[in-house]
Amino acid sequence: MKTRSPIVSVLGHVDHGKTTLLDFIRGSTVADKEAGGITQHIGATEIPIQTIDEICGTFISKLKITKTIPGLFFIDTPGHEAFTSLRKRGGALADLAILILDINEGFKPQTLEALNILKMYKTPFIIAANKIDKLFGWEVHENSSFSETFSNQAKSVKQNLDNQIYEIVGKLHKEGFQSERFDRISDFASQVSIIPISAKTGEGIVELLAMLLGLAQEYLTQQLQIEENSPAKGTVLEIKEETGLGVTIDAIIYDGILKKNDEIVLMEKNDILTTKIRSILKPRPLEEIRVSKKRFKSMDEVVAAAGIKIVAPKLDMVVSGSPLRVNNPNSNVKEEILKELEDITINTDDTGVMVKADTLGSLEAIINLLNDLDIPIRFADIGDVSRRDVVNASIVENENPKYGVILAFNVKIHPKAQEELDASNIKLFSGNVIYQITEDYEEWLKKREDDQKKKWLDAIIKPAKIRIIPKLIFRQSKPAIAGIEVSGGTVKQGYILMNSNGDVIGSVESMQDKRDNLNSATKGQKVAMAIKGAIVGKGFEEGDELYVDIPEKHFKILEKEFKNKLTEDEFRILDEIVEIKRLTDSNWGKLGLFEE
Repeated sequence: MKTRSPIVSVLGHVDHGKTTLLDFIRGSTVADKEAGGITQHIGATEIPIQTIDEICGTFISKLKITKTIPGLFFIDTPGHEAFTSLRKRGGALADLAILILDINEGFKPQTLEALNILKMYKTPFIIAANKIDKLFGWEVHENSSFSETFSNQAKSVKQNLDNQIYEIVGKLHKEGFQSERFDRISDFASQVSIIPISAKTGEGIVELLAMLLGLAQEYLTQQLQIEENSPAKGTVLEIKEETGLGVTIDAIIYDGILKKNDEIVLMEKNDILTTKIRSILKPRPLEEIRVSKKRFKSMDEVVAAAGIKIVAPKLDMVVSGSPLRVNNPNSNVKEEILKELEDITINTDDTGVMVKADTLGSLEAIINLLNDLDIPIRFADIGDVSRRDVVNASIVENENPKYGVILAFNVKIHPKAQEELDASNIKLFSGNVIYQITEDYEEWLKKREDDQKKKWLDAIIKPAKIRIIPKLIFRQSKPAIAGIEVSGGTVKQGYILMNSNGDVIGSVESMQDKRDNLNSATKGQKVAMAIKGAIVGKGFEEGDELYVDIPEKHFKILEKEFKNKLTEDEFRILDEIVEIKRLTDSNWGKLGLFEE
């Protein structure tokens, strides 16, 4: 048995310092070379224990870290790609994580997304509160420990930093985590460590690395044990076209040994691929997997943990996030991978939303989140949104409009699919933050439900009462026209009116106020009302009170769904209408056994 390096995923919001942190540790400038300063591809770097020892000095020995771990293996990633069910029963590729945030900006959408992913996969993590050098009045002490640099700051600066730390503590508490500044923690098993750092000046990096080693030594001893002679297990990070090499895959090997000429099994979109390795390329220690192939070393074999580039035939259709296994005639490798594909890809005839994502990792993250939200899924797959996806969503939309949607993470929309979307009622929710997409969908669902309820409420006849104003009878019949005052509620054109005995006397034909025609009149308004079918002296008299005649079906809907939407005067008038109705029918409006 051998102890491998723990795999550490660095997560966080755009421009909060993920790549800059790794650049400081490995002494490179990858961040400066990236388009727009944003990590476009997943990176992986092996940091040997000797390098960590040089950075941390005596600090490691003070924490009684034994250095049995060969180093740390970092993955620089947007987050979701590093977390897939590639180890049986839901384990994650990352053993540990650093959630980095700008101490001056706090939590941002992708910070929260990363936090939720860590929570979902129960991955141990620490918080790197970056950019302390940007705090007002901060005096920089390059490459020093946090303890040392903090002790040399002015009192007001120390107070400012502590205030920012407790903002983070408060936010983490709301998200279900207990946390504290690392040097104030009493129980590392139950509290998340917050380490103030500057990835630019190196302040606090000593404690950050030492804390990762300490957590690995304390809590991951068994997890880091590997059979170095057993067939390799790994994960495909990315598929790339490389000049002179053709299509290659970048992969992480997290268990066992991988040899040149090994036959490996990988996952394609709808199938399993078996192919033979032509060459294994590995970056040298402290070098990044994303750099030019000229800086890679050709290997006959690699032992976990390792970030490598594989050259092999027929890699074009391999999916990001695919398991990588060495084909072994003594085990059912293909069946295992097929089972994982079935676990992740959902394709049923049931109603539900359509889901498209760029990798298995992000697809699984969305599926898990939708399951937690009790949102059904009709189809989930990797790849861009196609016309067929829109057509399938349209079929669902005809059956159940609230599920006739497409949730698309980090993928493109084919032109034909866009044309189909423009010509349909299908709603597309797309973006590069998983939780933002699902939140946008939830907000849309709520608005749709509220709009639906409003339509229902507008269509329901609600309680209202009017008083016939004495000496303002303008016509006796055909139609009867009288001056009225609305005592409560809203009277609308077309409403049927009844008297206090429950007798129908006619319907509201029209209303006028100073010669302006009205569709409705509300409490306190005095208008001239034409009542079709009514005869003054027969159905009502001057000074009488008349009520809107509410159909029993409408009353039951009001009782069950919208009673809390009624005003105080509408509520009171509704009780009066019920009393009037029950003069002739004692069961009027009572809910039956199957309605309650």
